[in-house]
Order: sequence, then C-alpha cells, then structure tokens
Amino acid sequence: MANTFKRYASRDVGTSAVTIGSYTVGASTQTTLIGLTVANTTASVIAVDVQHNDGVNDTYIVKDAPVPAGSSLVVVGGDQKVVMETGDSIKVTSDTATSADAYMSLLEIT
Repeated sequence: MANTFKRYASRDVGTSAVTIGSYTVGASTQTTLIGLTVANTTASVIAVDVQHNDGVNDTYIVKDAPVPAGSSLVVVGGDQKVVMETGDSIKVTSDTATSADAYMSLLEIT
C-alpha cells in the first residue's frame, strides 16, 4: 500500500456548489481529509457551506459559517479528520459570488 499526500484547491467559489479541485476518491483508494481551509477574498463578511458528498447525498460539515473579510475558516485540521471512501468528494458554497478560495490536504492510501 502506498501513502501519498495530495492537495487540491478551488478559486473564486461562489453561490453554486464546487467540488474542491474536482477531486473524487477513486476506486481501491482510502482517503483521509487532513486539512481544509476556506478563505474570504472579499472586503465583506461571507457565509460558507462545506458538505461531504458520498456520491449521492450531501451532508453538511459546516453550514452558513461566517468568514470575516480577508480572513479564513479552518474547517478540518488539528485533531479533526474526515475519512472518505470511493466516490466521496467535498463541496464548498458561498453566499456571495466569486468570494472564496478553498484548499484541502489529503492522505491517499492505494
């Protein structure tokens, strides 16, 4: 089994859900989400949603979380991790058009 650290990003996230980095867990792969940060790139407060998608259903990790202007929200990190399985992805949405950048770090086991 190979362990590989990976990172994915999405820029200018807005009011439509975006799968971060278009990343979906592949077949025969186990993935641990070890870090996820959403940065506000505007001059006003925004509210963001982060959801785990299992290929069919979306489940909120955070909902309507405020992110101050020019700041960021660490959604996953430190002691918290998210285990992902084949077909899973992470989606981000903001309440404001082109207002957020999202960055996630993963450990893949193949």
